[in-house]
Amino acid sequence: MDYDELNIEVFNDKRYSGNGNARRNHFLGRVKLYGSQFVKKGEEGLVYYTLEKKSVFNWIRGELGLKISYCDEPSEEQPQEQQPPPQSQEQPHAPEEVMKKPVFVVMEEHPTMPVHTHVQLPPREHSPPFIRVQAPPPGNEPPQDNAPPPELRRMQIANGMPPPITSDRMKFIRRSASENYSPKIITGKAIGDTSERIQAFDLVEPMQYLFVRIVKARGLSQNENPNVRIRTLSHLVRSMPGKITPATDSPANPEWNQVFAFAYNKDAAAASTLEISVWDGPSEKFLGGVCFDLSDVPVRDPPDSPLAPQWYHLEGGAIDDQNRVSGDLQLSVWIGTQADEAFPESWSADEPQPQPSVSYTRPKVYQSPKMWYLRVTVIEAQDLHILPNLPPLTAPEIRVKAQLGFQSARTRRGSMSHHAPAFHWNEDLLFVAGEPLDQDSLILLVEDRTARDPVLLGHTMISLESIEQRHDDRHVASKWYNLNGGDGSYFGRLNLRICLEGGYHVLDEPSQFCSDFRPTAKQLWKPSIGVLELGILGCRGLLPMKSTGSQGKGSTDSYCVAKYGKKWVRTRTVMDSFDPRWNEQYTWQVYDPCTVLTIGVFDNWRMFAVDGGDEKVDCRIGKIRIRVSTLESNKVYMNSYPLMVLTRSGLKKMGEIELAVRFVCPSLLPDTCGVYGQPMLPRMHYLRPLGVAQQEALRIAATKTVAMWLGRSEPALGPEVVKFMLDVDSNTWSMRKSKANWIRIVAVIGYLAS
Repeated sequence: MDYDELNIEVFNDKRYSGNGNARRNHFLGRVKLYGSQFVKKGEEGLVYYTLEKKSVFNWIRGELGLKISYCDEPSEEQPQEQQPPPQSQEQPHAPEEVMKKPVFVVMEEHPTMPVHTHVQLPPREHSPPFIRVQAPPPGNEPPQDNAPPPELRRMQIANGMPPPITSDRMKFIRRSASENYSPKIITGKAIGDTSERIQAFDLVEPMQYLFVRIVKARGLSQNENPNVRIRTLSHLVRSMPGKITPATDSPANPEWNQVFAFAYNKDAAAASTLEISVWDGPSEKFLGGVCFDLSDVPVRDPPDSPLAPQWYHLEGGAIDDQNRVSGDLQLSVWIGTQADEAFPESWSADEPQPQPSVSYTRPKVYQSPKMWYLRVTVIEAQDLHILPNLPPLTAPEIRVKAQLGFQSARTRRGSMSHHAPAFHWNEDLLFVAGEPLDQDSLILLVEDRTARDPVLLGHTMISLESIEQRHDDRHVASKWYNLNGGDGSYFGRLNLRICLEGGYHVLDEPSQFCSDFRPTAKQLWKPSIGVLELGILGCRGLLPMKSTGSQGKGSTDSYCVAKYGKKWVRTRTVMDSFDPRWNEQYTWQVYDPCTVLTIGVFDNWRMFAVDGGDEKVDCRIGKIRIRVSTLESNKVYMNSYPLMVLTRSGLKKMGEIELAVRFVCPSLLPDTCGVYGQPMLPRMHYLRPLGVAQQEALRIAATKTVAMWLGRSEPALGPEVVKFMLDVDSNTWSMRKSKANWIRIVAVIGYLAS
């Protein structure tokens, strides 16, 4: 549905023109929408779309307001039942009852075969050759006029009983030799559109892995806490303790559901074996095992279906009854690559085991939350309970403070009305609200700050889920909200105009390095112009970031993070390597070529955190940026980029990162080139622009919102990683920037003076 188009055209009906002087061209404009702009039923809103013209010579103006939504559930309208044709009274009722039941029709055809030339005879006298399924009794044969077509065989089944004997027959049709039996290409948009159908992992080097999936066991001998050990030529890993399900409630039938991935070398593993054994954890008692010859392990490549696990009987062990081997183990073994869907959740041999923080070493994909600008317009307040003992000629200083999560803002001093006991502000306060909206509430406090200590005059709480959403600059009606005190009594009322702005783009990155300019409202999105592919090959020459062992040996446990739009990706952590190789590939939808892809490399410290202890912070290694506008369409760029980080001693090179980038654009003209002629930001940024200082404050709030959201993921993406990728401190003052700007100014002045 994302690539379907909805065209709405507006016309002038000449028949209803009173004076008869209607325009010759009755076309008034059109609106073209795409499936990606549709929202689910219940989330729709009134959106005004500018009417477009068909050609350059059309004179079109105006807007069209629409509410569009879709529903996943099919309509429950039942088709009208067709009336059966009238039948004669002489026809028996038994065949009629049989025909009302489900009927299966089988039609068999023979390919073209050489036949003798013959003369077609009348069908009444000589019918084509038939094959009778079963000869009916002579008396039950129906009339020839009511018989089914000769080329169909009808099999009628009723109540599980054998079908009644009828005179149905099956015909073998002979097709003419002129018919074409060659395969035909299925035409359609799903085949022609390749923006989402790009061969996976073609930018990186394929890395073969030996996958072992341990599912469950049954009928094990007496044990307390079984686990599985997997031994290869160069690795030995141990699974987590088996889980006792409520259905079995016995350690003899544990479950694991774990996948292990081992680096596979075809030459080294030609004559090696794979040993999988089951042990009892507390007593270290051997419960049985299975051996596999690696030369017989099947190779699986996507899009093949997952390999089905099988039951293998456990063998080996002593013969005495105390240590008797029994039971079966359900598992599957195959050879695949990093493109396998089991790879992201698999346990690697070089991961720390069995620490609970092993999840911090696996690859993950994150999504930033959907964020809105919340506009609160404080208009006036009435019936406030102001303290009467004010000094003479002193006007009360009444302010309104709004709080949303960790954000807070306060209005200026309210102006008092001379005609009524009311205070006026007409001031806008902006906040950043992240979905889901039902988890936060807007709190407004009315304070009297005449004295040194502020006095609370009343407060109100508004749920974000009940606030109106708008996608343009249309007027939103104001509402009165009652102020409550500590005991719940009435303390006045507050007039507010509140709305969630869907026409803005909530900036969480610097505008010069932004990766997305789409507005919050999905109805205003334009279709994508292409796909950006990133292949993260690896790094070379990384500096040691930590010391391990008693001798203080330096090591680096690095992983890579890439961010574009709302999608964040994180590679797996390569343990103790200065030249890590990831060979992972990711894709993003591109909506604007004037965007930037950000890639950062970090040293993993969070995986060493202990439950209940202090969390460790991941160290930054370096960061690079790639502008999509500098990439040619359908061309692969494989380069090595230096990783630079600014330290107190100056700029320092931490290593190099190898990347493969490709921008796939199906239609360069006119879609992609037409984007360059459009405004960069959505329309609301120009109708009601935000100040520079206000925009930067909102960006900091949006960055904190994204960091809090990603921090609740598993594994969590640390706030230090999010802030480094989003350049939170990009606008802070530094001596280095001041010197660089001073040198640039002196150079320009010297050039003009000379």
